[in-house]
Amino acid sequence: MTSKQTRQATASEAALLRIFTLPEAPHSTLSQIEKNLSENLMGFLKENIVAVEKPLTEIEKDFQAHQIPASPSFVSDYAEQMMQTLIAHSVHTSAPSFIGHMTSALPYFVLPLSKMMVGLNQNLVKIETSKAFTPLERQVLGMMHHLVYGQADDFYDNWMHSANHSLGAFCSGGTVANITALWIARNRLLKADGDFRGVTASGLLSALRHYGYDDLAILVSTRGHYSLGKTADLLGIGRDNIIQIPCAKDNKVDVVKMRAAANELKARNIKVIAIVGVAGTTETGNIDPLNALADLAAELECHFHVDAAWGGASLLSNKYRHLLAGIERADSVTIDAHKQMYVPMGAGMVLFKDPQLANAIKHHAEYILRKGSKDLGSQTLEGSRPGMAMLVHACLQVIGRDGYEILINNSLEKARDFAELIKQQEDFQLVSAPELCLLTYRYVPAKVQRLLKQAVLDNDLNKVSQINGLLDGLTKFIQKRQREQGKSFVSRTRITPEDNLELTSVVFRVVLANPLTGDDILQQVLEEQREIAQQDNPFLPQLLTL
Repeated sequence: MTSKQTRQATASEAALLRIFTLPEAPHSTLSQIEKNLSENLMGFLKENIVAVEKPLTEIEKDFQAHQIPASPSFVSDYAEQMMQTLIAHSVHTSAPSFIGHMTSALPYFVLPLSKMMVGLNQNLVKIETSKAFTPLERQVLGMMHHLVYGQADDFYDNWMHSANHSLGAFCSGGTVANITALWIARNRLLKADGDFRGVTASGLLSALRHYGYDDLAILVSTRGHYSLGKTADLLGIGRDNIIQIPCAKDNKVDVVKMRAAANELKARNIKVIAIVGVAGTTETGNIDPLNALADLAAELECHFHVDAAWGGASLLSNKYRHLLAGIERADSVTIDAHKQMYVPMGAGMVLFKDPQLANAIKHHAEYILRKGSKDLGSQTLEGSRPGMAMLVHACLQVIGRDGYEILINNSLEKARDFAELIKQQEDFQLVSAPELCLLTYRYVPAKVQRLLKQAVLDNDLNKVSQINGLLDGLTKFIQKRQREQGKSFVSRTRITPEDNLELTSVVFRVVLANPLTGDDILQQVLEEQREIAQQDNPFLPQLLTL
């Protein structure tokens, strides 16, 4: 059975897709916005989007005033104003043709539940302002921990609601989750020892002197997320000590080269504090060989963190969770629920295999986060924050494992179908095949493909560079014009071939997470790009006359 046949709508699937688009639209200003956003988000935004995209500089004029108004205004007047400015020109991320970033349509029920969450206004930093939300968040972390690590029931009975331990932490996103994981790794490595009070009290320089290291480093592939640079900066390690290891042609880190880099660092008395495996690279959607990285981390006696901000949700699919084999060996794992779990923005998580890991960053205060309390803020980087766990809890309950199985399987198989469709086009070139539901490709006329192939065979690097340079310009032109036309959206990125760093290619990047994106839309995206390529531009004529 083909993947396309597998994706034929069943009664269960059809019912599931209805949670992303319910019709109906009552009237009146504020209630119209609220009801339409919760019941007919796609239609509502489509009706309010202007025919021609307004340039950013023009939108900025709507928000030019820098003084706080002296007089109050009616809510209805404000809502009407926002209809004409903010809402009319917001990015239509829920549209089935918006396939360029890791955002998607939301299930209708999260919007009214979000209103409930905001109305309750719980602050998850301390139990005194989140009496019921705190155990709910711990339950969600326990569910996600079980999804990754699959411990026995008594493990969760013992640890899930323990005041002195934590199975993970909610964060605003993957960046804070990664920072938290590597903060723990640093503090555990440079812990208190005898008279030495540890890096948290004495600082990094004193810690390095005490343990006899000349420096610290973190190993990750060249496809690692930019948040790791922020982490190194904040932890005092320095961005230069994020050691990026080349990938093989499949965009997975080369473990042999990583081991060689680790040995070279050891010879220079530089301690590796952590290896970061990527489970769903931002650019190409690939997954590092996690078991091999876990083996290397054990050899080096360092922390093993997996950044699965994007790919972690694939664990909800029994059919495809094998793609993340080895993730259960990680000391910590990042997962963003606001990506492939269909939760609104701001729901990242970091999970700890050992419930005691978070004690490495524990902190207290007398008026809050008292010792022995169940205040979540004692083991998180962020202080005051909302109860986003409620929305994750809602999706886990309402969609369930069976629902997520359908959604995730469809996304991955849709990406494979789209890759096959691209391969069938004589004027498109698939650059990176999908492992999850993310792929890259570019528009390359058949004649140019033949020229490029011959130049590679002849090892004519100047010719290859010339062709790629013109294709880069053409890809940028198509992507920008397609965005401006507003019918559909794909993003773009730059892929650097690991075997020749002088040659780079700007490519279209597509993320197929929206369950409402059909095959017809994908056909239209390619056709629109083909038509745009024929529009007046300086790149295509030069390519065709080479």
